[in-house]
Amino acid sequence: MIVAIDGPAASGKGTLAKRLAAHYGLPYLDTGMLYRGVARRMLDAGAPLDDAGAATEFAQAFTPGSDDDERLRGRDMGEAASIVAAHPPVREALLALQRAFARQPGGAVLDGRDIGTVICPDADIKLFITATPEVRAHRRALEFAARGEAVDEAAILAEIRQRDARDAQRAAAPLTMAADAVMLDTSGLDVAGVVAAALAIVEGKLR
Repeated sequence: MIVAIDGPAASGKGTLAKRLAAHYGLPYLDTGMLYRGVARRMLDAGAPLDDAGAATEFAQAFTPGSDDDERLRGRDMGEAASIVAAHPPVREALLALQRAFARQPGGAVLDGRDIGTVICPDADIKLFITATPEVRAHRRALEFAARGEAVDEAAILAEIRQRDARDAQRAAAPLTMAADAVMLDTSGLDVAGVVAAALAIVEGKLR
């Protein structure tokens, strides 16, 4: 069973994906971490993020597995990843890696912005997780504060709106809901409520 979970930043898709993967005993891939990993390598090398050629070279040489650290989850790295991910050749370079993960025996759970539309268009389950920009900004503010980062919720909201626009307007694999996906608005739900709602959707599809 392949579960594709898409949605904008801070919608709750990552938390949900981890819970569903644990529930069904499936491997899980946060595809956004791939782009963060590429962005991190570029920043460490002093390469400009808006250089599509350089970004493509870094993406082609990228191998996952050594980047699961706190730095990748920081606010700056999220913004950097959004810039890198807008380059079509970068997305193409990481395409095979993501599809290979999804096609493991037994399936997998993947979350990102183009899983149901590009990476796994034939996924058994497709969920599109969303929430209002204000709710997402508040979640991010709490997340950053918990890590000891400075928090300006108005600035975070502005960044989220900018990132939403960049993700939706990019030429390659823009953030959009697959025609056969089920939308789940998490604005008024806690984690338990989101998981319960998603499980009901998945079980209904399986039946």
